[in-house]
Amino acid sequence: MKFGVSTFVTDEGINPRALGPALEERGFDSLLLAEHSHIPVKRESPYPGGGELPRIYYRTLDPFVALAAAASVTRDLLLGTGIALVVQRDPIHTAKQVASLDLISGGRAVFGVGAGWNREEMRNHGTDPAVRGRLMDERIRAMIELWTKEEAEFHGDFVDFDPVYAWPKPVQKPHPPIWIGGDSERAFKRVAEYGAAWMPSDLPLEKLGERIARMRQTAGDRPSVVVYAGRHDQEALDTYAELGVERVLLYLPTLPESQTLSTLDELAEATSGHR
Repeated sequence: MKFGVSTFVTDEGINPRALGPALEERGFDSLLLAEHSHIPVKRESPYPGGGELPRIYYRTLDPFVALAAAASVTRDLLLGTGIALVVQRDPIHTAKQVASLDLISGGRAVFGVGAGWNREEMRNHGTDPAVRGRLMDERIRAMIELWTKEEAEFHGDFVDFDPVYAWPKPVQKPHPPIWIGGDSERAFKRVAEYGAAWMPSDLPLEKLGERIARMRQTAGDRPSVVVYAGRHDQEALDTYAELGVERVLLYLPTLPESQTLSTLDELAEATSGHR
């Protein structure tokens, strides 16, 4: 298996320019960053993890800026969003950001996506939470057109533009891999349509095999499985290996640099027998 990390980069934790090289030095192959544009003061959507919303959600850096910083000081590390909130993003701008990251990194961008959960945050971007799945799909289809066509156009219910020129084009062809978050039947259809990988999160170990099998029924054998915010205990690592998981993104707490480096040492040691 391959191992990377998933984390929140904030103004209170390790700088991405220090984090990127630290990951490569310890044999990790990927860095995926979460994003939240803002957190509304008045919140109604319950935090999926239960309890109070952690402080890191309020303080995330822009993922593409942080990933570009990491790209400038690394050579091989995959650099991705985990997840990009496409329902809160303009697809033309986002397509350019992903393609620009892919270009400056030499073809190392990964586009991890999901529909999101914070309804108040979505509404501040003009998004109706009731249609966020359809909106996300249209925006991603439009982005694929922008990445792959010299004269791109798209006409849908939510995204509509006549032929346009949009550069740069991504280095990776036909476009950077799209990793799909979520555990619904619709998520599996997204994996089948445009996903290079399925990225499950928060699934109990005893249910992961069943859900991988269900995803395969819809999407086939082509997409890989990338566990997001995975565990690093021996039971979990053995289970991931038995189920054919290609990559585990270990959850990295957001901490100052010295504490982050110590945590990375522990994660590297715990996973050494499964590399």
